[in-house]
Amino acid sequence: MSHPLSAVSQMLERNQALFEGKSLLVCGALEDDYPRELAGIARELMVFTTDYSYFLTQQEALGERIHFGHELGGEARFDALLLLLPKAKAEARFLLAMVAPLLHPGADIFLAGDNNGGINGADKLIAPYAGKPVKRDSARRCSLYHGELCEPVTPFLLDDWLSQYQCQIGDTQLTIQALPGVFSASELDLGSKMLLANLPAMNGTLLDFGCGAGVIGSVLAKRNPGLDVTMVDINALALESSRRTLAANGLKAQVLASDVYSALPGRFDRIVSNPPFHAGLKTHYAATETFLAEAPRHLAHHGTLTIVANLFLRYQPILEASFPRTEIRAADTKFRVYRSSL
Repeated sequence: MSHPLSAVSQMLERNQALFEGKSLLVCGALEDDYPRELAGIARELMVFTTDYSYFLTQQEALGERIHFGHELGGEARFDALLLLLPKAKAEARFLLAMVAPLLHPGADIFLAGDNNGGINGADKLIAPYAGKPVKRDSARRCSLYHGELCEPVTPFLLDDWLSQYQCQIGDTQLTIQALPGVFSASELDLGSKMLLANLPAMNGTLLDFGCGAGVIGSVLAKRNPGLDVTMVDINALALESSRRTLAANGLKAQVLASDVYSALPGRFDRIVSNPPFHAGLKTHYAATETFLAEAPRHLAHHGTLTIVANLFLRYQPILEASFPRTEIRAADTKFRVYRSSL
């Protein structure tokens, strides 16, 4: 599937001479096929992504030149970095800290992004690594900043970037651990609280879709010791956060990268979710709408789907079209909890 070039990538196209002959690492908010163009320009190319959906769309074209995960380690081996600014500044700082040790001294550091996404603060992001960065270009409401890596670079330790907090949900207490930019990284959101307050005791198999820092799946695993829990997300930082949360609480679950149901051939007795609807600077609903519409095919006989959603999200018609029964289990001025059953 081809992805039309974003405005950021169109700006980068007119600056391609900057990447010619480089051993180039590309990471951040990847959303189109532009890295394929860079593969024909750079001497060597590595694309690092934390987005499993993006990885799947580019894997055939890029092969071993694309890596999906929560960390890219190894020795210094790149002489240029192109970071496409993620929505969360905390994630941008995390990525810079992680990849800086992989760059040779004096390597070029490029930051590109949408002006509405905070790229005009990029000079402050690069400054700890590259002294005085400069703006190389500005076009199509996007900007490109450039600096050169200064020595010394602090070694990267993943544990330094984990946040931790205590979470009390009813009678259940948990320790939550999360990496930057992950949903529920600093506190439990109100929607998930409402969802967890309206779930019965469970047994059998459970899918926690869009697991984020692992709060929902971990709470349900702790409340229901016999429950067989599977937690999925497309974000590698979320998946590692969920693994850390489970470990911190002595809990066990299967944690998988999956683009909606792509990695899930089986069926579940229960699916529970605070489904994600934000991606990049825009609001995207397609993945969640697919998740809801296809849920019956991934539920066992008499299975149920329970979700929480903001009032403005038009999920109820999808649920009612997909399931024989849908009811509102709880509601306030911001959220609704829907329970759909076969």
